[in-house]
Amino acid sequence: MKEKLEALRIEALAKLAEVNDPGTLNDLRVKYLGKKGELTEVLRGMGSLSAEERPVIGQVANTVRSAIEEVIAAKQEEFQQRETQSRLQAETVDVTLPGRKLPQGGMHPLSRVIEEIEDIFIGMGYEIAEGPEVETDYYNFEALNLPKDHPARDMQDSFYVTDELLVRTQTSPVQIRTMQAKKGEAPVKVICPGRVYRRDNDATHSFQFHQIEGLVVAPNVRMSDLKGTLHEFVKKMFGPTTSIRLRPSFFPFTEPSAEVDVSCFKCGGSGCRLCKGTGWIEVLGSGMVHPKVLQEGGYDPEVYSGFAFGMGVERIAMLKYGVDDIRYFFANDMSFLKQFRGI
Repeated sequence: MKEKLEALRIEALAKLAEVNDPGTLNDLRVKYLGKKGELTEVLRGMGSLSAEERPVIGQVANTVRSAIEEVIAAKQEEFQQRETQSRLQAETVDVTLPGRKLPQGGMHPLSRVIEEIEDIFIGMGYEIAEGPEVETDYYNFEALNLPKDHPARDMQDSFYVTDELLVRTQTSPVQIRTMQAKKGEAPVKVICPGRVYRRDNDATHSFQFHQIEGLVVAPNVRMSDLKGTLHEFVKKMFGPTTSIRLRPSFFPFTEPSAEVDVSCFKCGGSGCRLCKGTGWIEVLGSGMVHPKVLQEGGYDPEVYSGFAFGMGVERIAMLKYGVDDIRYFFANDMSFLKQFRGI
């Protein structure tokens, strides 16, 4: 048996010396040292040895195993170093090469318009107020003079979470929350930007869009204050020669109410495709705050008055940048968004 072990050692070391890849090395390890390997097969015959021979043969077997394991370990280290060296060479960076220019990002056109509108009104002394996007029916409708049986609710096809919770259809609830938080203090002078949700989806409407609403409450606020404020806004937004006109309209939360048109900034009011030949473009809704809304906000309508207005950011952006489909703003199309980098 001693001779068999010695022969096995010589054979194994000779084959291991010729190994040039990790796969073959592992195969030889299993062949000689595995549970069903050749060394194990030889050692199974130790049962037939005498008690004096077993320690001697066991020592020889351990010597053979150690010799084979040492060569295998050395080969594994060699292969590992070779692989590391190869990977380092492949991953070498030539520091003398010029750097790769990273693509330049830019502000989304809607974010740009929101910031521009905010800057204009902050410059006129307004504060920014925000509120939750998931609202109660009370704040979204009832506190705005829209009780549950009011027909004007049909104008806003809403997403309800429960019977009393919905994703807001307008940022007007923020106006009520702001008035209630002020607890009757005046003046109130805020704009309320944010996302709103309605069941619309076509070239000019989206189920999700952005609104910015404004609210002023103080003693002796008049319709002329509203018109002057909005005239100042459109001149800064669309150009110093822009004019406005107010057309009678209806909103449950304002009385009187008015749609606000601006003179077409493309044709100067002479009539073109953008303004459909009228010389005017509708941009927002407005009016004097309804007495019931003032009461819900905690203000005495006999002492205080106010005006409110609201605009869709996407509509302003479409007019400002000449975009004819609202869905472009949400499509994440880089060829579209790249056009606004230098603006």
